[in-house]
Amino acid sequence: MENNIELQNVSKKYKGFELKNINFNLPEGCVVGLIGENGAGKTTTIKTILNITKFDGNIKIFKKDNKKSEKEIKQDLGIVLDDSFLSEYMTAKSINSVMKDFYKNWDERKYFNYLKQFNLPTDKLIKEFSSGMKMKLKIATAISHNPKVLILDEPTSGLDPIVRSEILDIFRKYIEEDEKRSILLSTHITTDLEHISDYIIFIDNGKMLFNLPTSDLLENYAIVKCNEIDFKKIKKEDYISYKKEKYQYEILIDNRYKFSKKYDVSTIDKASIEDIMLFYIKGDK
Repeated sequence: MENNIELQNVSKKYKGFELKNINFNLPEGCVVGLIGENGAGKTTTIKTILNITKFDGNIKIFKKDNKKSEKEIKQDLGIVLDDSFLSEYMTAKSINSVMKDFYKNWDERKYFNYLKQFNLPTDKLIKEFSSGMKMKLKIATAISHNPKVLILDEPTSGLDPIVRSEILDIFRKYIEEDEKRSILLSTHITTDLEHISDYIIFIDNGKMLFNLPTSDLLENYAIVKCNEIDFKKIKKEDYISYKKEKYQYEILIDNRYKFSKKYDVSTIDKASIEDIMLFYIKGDK
C-alpha cells in the first residue's frame, strides 16, 4: 500500500505553542481521523501539509515535496478548512465558473448534482447562507474536481445529524469509487470517526500521543469501574489514567482482555474515542 501523504519530523513554533516532531502517513484507501482539543495542533498540522504555514521537517504528497510541487499537488487535493476561501459575494453558480478554470479535472455536472442533493440555491449570495449551508457548499466544491485526497477540518461542524450522516456517506462513496483515494479528517465529533475512520491520530499540546487503528482502539481500550480497595490493587503500569468519582474510581486501560484476566473487577465497559480523549487529557496518571 502506497502513502498519499508522509510527514517526517514536522515541527512548528509559535509564541506560547510548539508542534513537535509529528510523524505519520496517510495510506491509500484509508480515512485517518485527527483528534485533540482546540489549540492542540490539529489545524496547524493541516496548514503545514498545505504549505500555508512555514515548518521544519519534511512533507511529501504523492511522493512529491509539498513546497517544491505545491501547485501541481493541489490539483489533486480537495480541501475544506474552517476559514472559507469563498467570497461572501459570490453565488454557487459563479463558484462553478471560477473552479472550472482553476481545476483541470473540475466536474461541472457533479458539482451541480451536489448542490441539488444538498438543496443549495445556485443564485443566492453566499453571505446569505446559514453556517450549515456554507459548509455543504465547501464540501461540494472540494469534492467536485475528483481529488485523490480530501483534507477536511471540521467538515460536519454545525450540521444536524441527518445531514452529517449524508455527508459521511458521500465520503465513504468517495473512497469506495477509487481504492487509491484517502481522507484526512479533523473533527471534534468523534462519533463520526467511529463510523468512518481506519486510523486515529491523537495530538495533544503539540505532541502526537498515538496513531492507532480505530478498530484496535474500540476493541482494546476500556473503562474500568471499581471501589477504592480494588483500585489500590491495580499496578500503575496496567492503566493509562484514572478519575476519582464520588463513589468509585474510573480507569482507562488499553488491553481489556489482559486486564480482565489479571484483575477481578466488576465492571469493564468499552471506551469510546471521546472517553479515550478525556481520560488522556483530564485523567490523573
